[in-house]
Amino acid sequence: IIKGEVDIACVPANLASVLYNKTEGEVEVLAINTLGVLYIVENGGETVSSFEDLKGKTIYASGQGSTPEFALNYLLTQNGIADDVNIEWKTEHAECLTALTENAGSVALLPQPFVTTAMTKNEGIRVALDLTQEWDKLDNGSSLITGVVVARKEFIEAEPDELGFFLEGYKMSVDYVNSDIDGAAALIGKYDIVPEAVAKKALPACNITFISGEEMKEKLSGYLQVLFDSEPKSVGGKVPADDFYYVG
Repeated sequence: IIKGEVDIACVPANLASVLYNKTEGEVEVLAINTLGVLYIVENGGETVSSFEDLKGKTIYASGQGSTPEFALNYLLTQNGIADDVNIEWKTEHAECLTALTENAGSVALLPQPFVTTAMTKNEGIRVALDLTQEWDKLDNGSSLITGVVVARKEFIEAEPDELGFFLEGYKMSVDYVNSDIDGAAALIGKYDIVPEAVAKKALPACNITFISGEEMKEKLSGYLQVLFDSEPKSVGGKVPADDFYYVG
């Protein structure tokens, strides 16, 4: 995006803000494509049913420097236990999955479809907390947002018809995935993204969406403000101005 090698990209929500700031406003966000997909999972036992229950525990996690880190730290802070939890950062989600399955009684932060993969490999693994639900409990006027679609401002202004064609097709794709889980899972398996059986179980929990216009602006601006208040560098040092949001 920065080099101009691609016109449209799907990126983590906070990275979209970083790109906007790095390019001095040359990147705009088109739509929210993924809401919360993060879960606290536990291997064996049922010791975690609230954030308070994480006190004194080690959480395996990956995604340092992006949505998983910022969302987890924010929720730990808001629940008053940020200093009482040890986070062991891994390079990849797959590493977290391995650590979780190999250590009985352990806890990990995982996104879908890794949650479903973990539960498929080990019947003792269960979802303890849904970070989207925990975020909503705070009632802070924002939503937990994982991913967005962005585009170069130059492309948006130069190719309005191409942009409209893309957005229409993207929305149709999202609608298809959410309305035909079996068909979507078959395609996901066909293209070796994840196995079909895993996709079929994971898709309903992936919060794939298409939110654009003013609703997108309201939800995303609230989320970025929460991140900025917690850690300014997470959004590139400042909250984007109104021209960040493509409202059509």
